[in-house]
Amino acid sequence: MLRPEQMSKVSVTGTKNVIEDVIDVTHDQRVLHLSDYDGTIEGFDAGSPLDGADAASEKLVTVRSLINILDVTEADAGPARIVTDEALEGEFESVRQQVNELDDERVAVENDLEAIDEEIAAAEPFVTLGIDLDLLWGYDTLDVVVGEGDTDAVGHALADAGSIQSYEVFTEGDVFAAVAYPESNAPADALSEALVGLEVERYDVPEAEGSPADYLERLEHRKQQLRSDLESVESNLRSLRLEHAGFLLAAEEKLSIEVQKAEAPLSFATTEHAFFAEGWIPTRDYESYASALKDALGERIEVEELERAAYEPPEHEVGHGEQEAVADGGRTDQPPVVQDNPKVAEPFEMLVRVINRPNYFDLDPTLILFLTFPIFYGFMIGDVGYGILYTAAGWLMYTRLDSDALAALGGVAVISGLATVVFGILYGEVFGFHLISEYVWAGHPPLHKGLMPAEGEWARLWLVVSVLAALLHLTLGYAIDTYKRLRHGAWEALTEGASWAILMVGLWVWIFSRAMESAKPELLFTSLSGQPLGFTGFSPTVGWAAIVIGLAGYALLIYAEGAIGAVEGALNSLTHVLSYTRLAAVMLAKGGMAFVVNLLFFGAYQTEGEFHFMLNHGWSHVQSTHPEATLMFGGLIHGSIAAVVGGVVIFVLGHALVLALGVTSAGLQAVRLEYVEFFGKFYEGGGEKYEPFGHQRTYTTQD
Repeated sequence: MLRPEQMSKVSVTGTKNVIEDVIDVTHDQRVLHLSDYDGTIEGFDAGSPLDGADAASEKLVTVRSLINILDVTEADAGPARIVTDEALEGEFESVRQQVNELDDERVAVENDLEAIDEEIAAAEPFVTLGIDLDLLWGYDTLDVVVGEGDTDAVGHALADAGSIQSYEVFTEGDVFAAVAYPESNAPADALSEALVGLEVERYDVPEAEGSPADYLERLEHRKQQLRSDLESVESNLRSLRLEHAGFLLAAEEKLSIEVQKAEAPLSFATTEHAFFAEGWIPTRDYESYASALKDALGERIEVEELERAAYEPPEHEVGHGEQEAVADGGRTDQPPVVQDNPKVAEPFEMLVRVINRPNYFDLDPTLILFLTFPIFYGFMIGDVGYGILYTAAGWLMYTRLDSDALAALGGVAVISGLATVVFGILYGEVFGFHLISEYVWAGHPPLHKGLMPAEGEWARLWLVVSVLAALLHLTLGYAIDTYKRLRHGAWEALTEGASWAILMVGLWVWIFSRAMESAKPELLFTSLSGQPLGFTGFSPTVGWAAIVIGLAGYALLIYAEGAIGAVEGALNSLTHVLSYTRLAAVMLAKGGMAFVVNLLFFGAYQTEGEFHFMLNHGWSHVQSTHPEATLMFGGLIHGSIAAVVGGVVIFVLGHALVLALGVTSAGLQAVRLEYVEFFGKFYEGGGEKYEPFGHQRTYTTQD
């Protein structure tokens, strides 16, 4: 589980006359991750595509274009079918012609619609002006300008223009029509020159007759005709989609397989008469793959398991974090990664791959993430109501979404939501109310968040618990790093791996000891002093011994990493641990937000260090039954109708906000602790995805 599936390096060798048979069998088996030939073996060249590769590629591009034009989806597929070469020549060509003709027609109609919309927009100012269109164009001696702007400024500009003999300005609102009779020696565009510098928008006059309103009506009628034409074309395209979607999806799959097979030799090493191919295969699949090849081709091919890749990198590794396994011929090739985790933990593989895919020689932290992330998340939210909503939303994502990444995120939400429910039961809370505490735990739940004045010691306890969780989590990270470095020798494991943990643990044992206790906060010694732990701090002797051991680890760290190690060691051993106190901080913040929302809506009072929401009665009733109580807030629900309505809005939106912040705050904080603090101690990543040669048939059946 902490290691990927073991991989074997496999070679297949044979004469060129069986290369297509080898490709067919390998494709059907779907287990071999082909390695590209790098051209380093003397006498062998990279292979060439099989005959027909270009034609199949071109046809595949066309099929995908038709699928896109018809907006074909997986839901349109229908039953799987056999697509023959004859169908790809006959039926496909007929569908292509029909679809392309209709698509061209649709584009033309859409262009006409766009043009008519522009004409309608241009005609609207003329409707406002109200002058017949044939009166605004076609003159030999008059100039006409129609526009919109400051009509007074237009009149003044024309009055001051020396090149204009007479003029008239017709206005309606800000729209105007300026008609001018230029002087005999005036330039052809005298009216336009007179308006230069004015802030006016000029409109082109449509060469049409009659009133602008009639012209606009004709345009609207033409637009309706075009819309009808477009609907007719789209209806015909929908009919084609319903009729041919299954065939197109099957043709796309068949051609994808043909192209994949035809281009496979590009990864092979070939001579004039022979070839060999190499790749990685899960070790458990090697025997069945070799048997399939032997059953199909007998002695005409040779299948060999070159090596079973060990989980320890080879001695000739390039450098730390860049290990590569050696394949035949002196070439290097790292095995692809098939993560091997229990099904329940598989959604968390997505969270790991956000950083990077584990490399073959690395430990896969998915299982650790599966165990720790939901605990962090559930601890911070700790509410049955919110947990149920997170679980329900995650389940919908996990079961309904097609995206693998979003579905995996839904799986993470389901498990984290369940953890939130568990912690909510232990805290006794539902949407911030202590209903479970009252009805299940008789008012005394096993855990408290520490929001009430009488429970302040719980808040301090959670800060200390956060530190202890940090020490466990980070020590595990350092332990994994130390284990990985043992491959290079015990000294490197001690100086570059274990030294960090020795320094951190030594420092914090000293912090939790009574050595120099007057300089330390009391909560270190009182938070865990109750039953069953009864911890009141390590003795001064233990503390001083721990700091000596920690300084020894610090010295080893400085020896291995120099000044950078000295600075980072001193800071990280303290700050990375304190970073985990965000667990307690977010828990208190989210609990406080839910409390405030409920306080505003229901109101609350305080008695003997405890808060009580006024769910059933108002303050007057509380006063009569609990005269010692102190009112915190009367509650909107106990006020006027307007107050109740406003309270309902606050209640719904407030809890929705807390629910959302649970993802953006608690979720991101938990992710940060995993990625930055924990992964940073040991994780390298950089693995190659396992992509076996082959295609999972969905729309076609084997010929």
